[in-house]
Amino acid sequence: MYHAMLDALNRASSIQLYHLTNIIERLMSDPSRIMQARLALRLGLEVRFVDWAAPGVELQFRRGTVVVMKDKQVGIKDMSTGQVWMLPYAAVELPEGATPHAPEPELKVKRPGRDDFCKGDRVSFEDRHLQTCIGTIVRINQKTASIEADDGRGWRVSFGLLRHVVDL
Repeated sequence: MYHAMLDALNRASSIQLYHLTNIIERLMSDPSRIMQARLALRLGLEVRFVDWAAPGVELQFRRGTVVVMKDKQVGIKDMSTGQVWMLPYAAVELPEGATPHAPEPELKVKRPGRDDFCKGDRVSFEDRHLQTCIGTIVRINQKTASIEADDGRGWRVSFGLLRHVVDL
């Protein structure tokens, strides 16, 4: 099979080879292909990868384990030599039956809004010097709350920066 492809490539003109190289590069760097491979890989997984240094036309594979996963490349530690190869995801053959695992779900933290506070609530926030201030809401504005801090200072603070304080 590879001999037939090599014969066809040998008959192609230089401009055709250049065009084909460009198409292949685009396909190999396609983010959806990379994500598909990344979802099926995990650190420590044993895989086969293409040995670029092997002479001849036939694909030569080595065995290794995944040690690092970057944006466009994966690091594979060769089982026979211990050398780490940084390869494009396309150069790695997934093990038989490897299925993409779902990424960890991101926890969506709802930021507090205007409806979460009312006049008289005890709240805390950090000032520009990262000091915690505690006070009472004296007015609800459109985008901020007017707060009278316990030290007597007045503040206007965005609702997303406020936290309720519970007095025990």
